[in-house]
Amino acid sequence: MAIAIDFGTSNTVIARWNPITQKPETLTLPGLSIQQGLNPPLIPSLVYVEEASQGKVIVGQQVRDRGLDLKNAARFFQSFKRGIGADIQGFLPELDGENVSFEQVGQWFLTQVIEQVASAEGGLDSLILTVPVDSFETYRYWLGQVCQSLAVEQVRMLDEPTAAALGYGLADQEILLVIDFGGGTLDLSLVRLDKSAQGNYNPVGFLLKWGEKSLAADSKQKVKTARVLAKAGQNLGGTDIDNWLVDYFAQTQGLATSPLTTRLAERVKIQLSTQNQASEVYFDDETFTSYELELNRETLENILKEHGFFEQLDDSMANLLQQARRQGIELADINAVLLVGGTAQLPTVQTWVKQYFEPGKIRSDRPFEAIAQGALQLAQGVEIKDFLYHSYGVRYWDRRQQKHSWHPIIRAGQAYPMNQPVELVLGASLENQPSIELIMGELGAETGATEVYFDGDRLITRRLDSGVTSVKVLNDTEGARTIAKLTPPGYPGSDRIKILFQIDEQRFLRITVEDLLTNNTLLKNQLVAQLS
Repeated sequence: MAIAIDFGTSNTVIARWNPITQKPETLTLPGLSIQQGLNPPLIPSLVYVEEASQGKVIVGQQVRDRGLDLKNAARFFQSFKRGIGADIQGFLPELDGENVSFEQVGQWFLTQVIEQVASAEGGLDSLILTVPVDSFETYRYWLGQVCQSLAVEQVRMLDEPTAAALGYGLADQEILLVIDFGGGTLDLSLVRLDKSAQGNYNPVGFLLKWGEKSLAADSKQKVKTARVLAKAGQNLGGTDIDNWLVDYFAQTQGLATSPLTTRLAERVKIQLSTQNQASEVYFDDETFTSYELELNRETLENILKEHGFFEQLDDSMANLLQQARRQGIELADINAVLLVGGTAQLPTVQTWVKQYFEPGKIRSDRPFEAIAQGALQLAQGVEIKDFLYHSYGVRYWDRRQQKHSWHPIIRAGQAYPMNQPVELVLGASLENQPSIELIMGELGAETGATEVYFDGDRLITRRLDSGVTSVKVLNDTEGARTIAKLTPPGYPGSDRIKILFQIDEQRFLRITVEDLLTNNTLLKNQLVAQLS
């Protein structure tokens, strides 16, 4: 049995391939899924920790059913996906003598969800996980570590926007723009779907875990190819809007900030997706005071403008279109625009999209299921051709600025595996230098970075000033920085080592180091960082 999981900041969706109907279907898990009529079954991405030392947790809808999300308690976690792999400012709680991290909370959540699916389906052979387009490799690596302990034969990974393009099932040979706007991230991905003449299937996607067989290896279908042409993304989503609404009601009505008011603000926001005016009643059982939260679409739009919401959307669109133009693709060449995620359902967001595209090109009828169901195409003979979203570079001392800076070595947009390595030649900087150190990093957006921090018990993301590059250092640990021991020692004034950088088919960054003086190979195909 193959399943796909779209692990979201606010909600999680699970889909499986029905071998009888030959179509994907979204699963309902008793106790975990929301039961809401015609809407697809969603699992709220919520965790309540009962006993941290034993890993005893409650996840999904049952957290709300028991009212555990309304308690202002350190044991309740929401939006924890945003904190996975991020440098957090503030302190995570210590529960039952254990320091609880967002990575641990995420592992508890996914493990319990997957175990319940495996039990319901009688075991799992193949698991496909989707990831935000702007996720750093630390997040992907965390996902891989979670999967190693699972009783699943094969685990693969796919970018969420690419999965959404497949999930909408549009015709081949079309250029599609996927706008995935959920609770935590905004991801834009330009994708071309076509059909290859090849009849053979090759390993696809980004493999996290190999089994003895591949479910799709025997597929006799022609291989469809989803080629990612351009990507852009930001840590911006519905959770930010919820927080802004809570702040608005606090300022205008003196409403206290709490998990309850955050949930009410979210309900008001959701109502505004289908109506012009929304309201929710709040009763404080301590002060016996009642409030009515009222909001209309015009006020919501003004709140969004005050926080630079549309400016951030425009920045991402401009970034994506710039990448597209480098490949000769103009705005008019985009055949369809696919909207996925809850935040994409806001009328003000859809109005923003219509500033760029005519309404006939915009599709928004599968906002929640498209990603998980599209990811299942990996098990049905679809090959994904992808490229690196971030650049990889080396740290150097900028004498003019008197600070460390980063020089890109492998640029964003590089297809992998790389056909030719990138070469860098270095010399010694000191007399009798015994070794050469090199610190490498994954470089994020060069136009700005995102800071993740706590505001009370809320996890907040904030965009930093333009010109700040976010970096995830890959090898800044004792022993890992040294890439070449020099025998004899090095002297300034001449080139001493040559470094060859390579990204392999599993997206691992590797280096080969040659000593130009002795002609010895000091490192060969050395793994710098397990980027998965």
